[in-house]
Amino acid sequence: MTVVDSALPTAAGAAYRGGVIEIVFETHSISEDNEQGIATGWNQGKLSERGRALARDLGERRKNDGLAAVFASDLRRAVETALIAFEGTGIPILLDWRLRECDYGTRNGTAAPALHTDRPRYLDDPHPGGESWREAVARVGRFLEDLPLRWDGRRVLVIGHRATHWALEHYVNRVPLEELMVSAFTWREGWEYRQYTK
Repeated sequence: MTVVDSALPTAAGAAYRGGVIEIVFETHSISEDNEQGIATGWNQGKLSERGRALARDLGERRKNDGLAAVFASDLRRAVETALIAFEGTGIPILLDWRLRECDYGTRNGTAAPALHTDRPRYLDDPHPGGESWREAVARVGRFLEDLPLRWDGRRVLVIGHRATHWALEHYVNRVPLEELMVSAFTWREGWEYRQYTK
């Protein structure tokens, strides 16, 4: 679906050719569940005080980044992040359910260490009452397929979750899901991707 080309421009405000979308990915800010070690999944979640401060930092960091739009998961913790960071900037904020975290089903809201210990088991087998990681990543993949319909040649920011990040790594950087399943997550101030559309 996509190819990476490191020769494409990355500077904010740079002119982009049609045929490529520059995607900046940011995780939602820290939630109360994150601080308590809970795997929120499809539960809404709520930003903590520290998370709201980090969302403000995100807005400062990205407000002059040449963004044409901000896309966010429709789960509360991602929506809060987007609104705190970008409300009033004039940058459109668009919510999309396909950017949600993996649905852990009956395990939404359980202890994160226990849930993630056996994560590879749910690569292809759905969580009880939920979805598999492959299904979640494919869902985000359908969002990526639709981006060129309106945003070809533009720079956009996506606020999401682990499943959102893995979809970008899988479809844009061609990282196998089996490898992502066992990789450690290290937070940073955004990831940048270039998705070819032609």
